[in-house]
Amino acid sequence: MLSRVLSIVADRVTRALVSGVVTVASAWALASPAAVAAKGPDMAYQGPCDASAAVALDARYFVVANDEGEALLTYRLGEARRVGSVDLGTFLGTGSKEESDIEGAATIGSRVYWITSHSRNSRGVPQPSRHRVFATDIVGGANPRVIPVGTPYRDLLQDFIAAPSLAGWNLAEASTRAAQAEGGLNIEGLAATPEGGLLVGFRNPLRAGRALVVPIQNPADVIAGKRAQLGTPIALDLGERGIRSLALVGPAYYIVAGPVTDSGTFALFRWSGRATDAPTQVVVDLGNLRPEALFAMPGTGNIVLLSDDGGIVVDGRECRKRKPSQQTFRAMTLSP
Repeated sequence: MLSRVLSIVADRVTRALVSGVVTVASAWALASPAAVAAKGPDMAYQGPCDASAAVALDARYFVVANDEGEALLTYRLGEARRVGSVDLGTFLGTGSKEESDIEGAATIGSRVYWITSHSRNSRGVPQPSRHRVFATDIVGGANPRVIPVGTPYRDLLQDFIAAPSLAGWNLAEASTRAAQAEGGLNIEGLAATPEGGLLVGFRNPLRAGRALVVPIQNPADVIAGKRAQLGTPIALDLGERGIRSLALVGPAYYIVAGPVTDSGTFALFRWSGRATDAPTQVVVDLGNLRPEALFAMPGTGNIVLLSDDGGIVVDGRECRKRKPSQQTFRAMTLSP
């Protein structure tokens, strides 16, 4: 069945190419919601197990955050060892024993916005260090890198709680529960909008089985210390899953959806970005990947999924319990 679907997709794209009207972005549009194909075997990168947010710096490099550290790590696509890093501990104002739990990233021009989970820990204890929206700028060149800019914003949760449009989600109560508890609060997705805003994607809570997306209309003002201006919230049907990652790819958004807890299935969806349109599931074999980051590689038409492999057992030990030098995270590259 999958081979038949792929054949149909290939035929549609080929006919469009012959007509001279297809681009990489429209090829994705033609392919979804049918199927995408993995481009080669999974790639393992040396570094933290818990890859949680990433963006491309150019057609060869990407930068990744993990949810248990304060550093951003730069890699060259297809090469296991990192080529650069920047420590954010001082910039974010987190202590040596605290973690900011970076969970989402989105690029607007040469600026990358990052968001933390804004959640309590697994025991329901408040974690002020997890309340951050911040930005880095991309410095291009032969070895691109990022540098922190602006001031980390700490009041986004208060903005959400105060918003009349979000009253039905009861985020004040959700914020008092553990991140993965039923009705808890946990942010894991961030995406740019064509208008220069951001979309914040929630892993938790769900309402009537649907996941929450909240627009931020003034991200540049936010990292300058101004209150977030919020747009109309959107509820997405992702098969009773929350949002694990969210990215604008060409004319549409791609969403990694996963369980609110650590138990459940993952799926990839494509969404127009319009509140009136339902996301459509993309057929792809994720194997045992637990994707938590999704980004597009410029100029290639490919998207890359990064897996949170902290719980993956290797030689009888979970990845997160291995020596730092033995820890890795996996990447899967998908092409239309």
